[in-house]
Amino acid sequence: MYLGSKYSIKHQSKIGRSQYLSDATSYANTLDQLKRGGNGLFVNLVTMQDHFPYDQHYYDGADYYRASAKNGTSTDQVEQFAMGVHYTDQAVAKFIKQIDRLNKPVTVVFYGDHLPGIYQNDMAKDGLKMHETDYFIYSNRAARKQGAKNLTKSTGYVVPNDFIAMAAAQTNSKVTPYLALLTDVWQKLPAAAMDTSQSTTNTYNSTAQFINQQGKVVAKAKLTKKQRQLWYDYQLVQYDLTTGHQYLLKNGMMK
Repeated sequence: MYLGSKYSIKHQSKIGRSQYLSDATSYANTLDQLKRGGNGLFVNLVTMQDHFPYDQHYYDGADYYRASAKNGTSTDQVEQFAMGVHYTDQAVAKFIKQIDRLNKPVTVVFYGDHLPGIYQNDMAKDGLKMHETDYFIYSNRAARKQGAKNLTKSTGYVVPNDFIAMAAAQTNSKVTPYLALLTDVWQKLPAAAMDTSQSTTNTYNSTAQFINQQGKVVAKAKLTKKQRQLWYDYQLVQYDLTTGHQYLLKNGMMK
C-alpha cells in the first residue's frame, strides 16, 4: 500500500510543510488493518516522515530542539531531525495506547536502519555508531494475557535478522526448525551485520562484523569452536534458501 497504488490510503495527514505523510498517519492506517484483519496478520510498515531532506524547515521555528554540532555537521539539520523524532515519539506513544485497547494479541517490533546521513563522521571510524538505533519489542495487553513476556537475555545489541526469533520468544510461540536456528544465532552468537566501516558501494563483497553485548566488535577468530560451527550452519541455510536447491523447504524445515 502506497500513494498511487491500487490500495486506498485512508489517512493522509502531514506535519507543517513536510512533503511526507506523518508517522501518526502511518500508524492510523496500520491500526485500520489490525482492526480489519483476521488472525495471523503480518504488517511490515516503513515510515517516511523522518527521511531526507532536513534542510527544508518543515516545522515551525518556535518548536525546534536546540542542538550543537562540530566538524562540518549542520546544527540546523540536526535540529530538524530531532524535531521529527519528537513527533515520532508522540505518534508511537498514541499507537501503543490504541493497540492496548484491542481485544486481539499484537506485538510490535520498532527499529530504524541507521542514523541520517547528516553527520560528517568518518564511516571507517564511526560506521558502527552511525548504524546504532534504538529499538523495542512491545506486546499489547491481549498478547500478555496469552503469555507474552518482555525479553531479558541478549537484547542489548541485536540486528534486524534477530527480530524474528525475538518476537517468537517474547510471545512464547511454537517455532519451526528454521526459527530454532535463528534463536540459536540470536542467543549464542554476537550480533552479526554487514561490516559498517566498509563502503556501501561494495555490499556484495562485504564481510560480516560481529558485535557483542557490550557494543564492541569481536573478531571472527575470537569466536568459540561451537560459535564458528553455528555461524557456518547459518551461512549454509542462507545459501540453501537463496541460491541453492532449497532443501529446507522440500524437507519441511520451514513449517
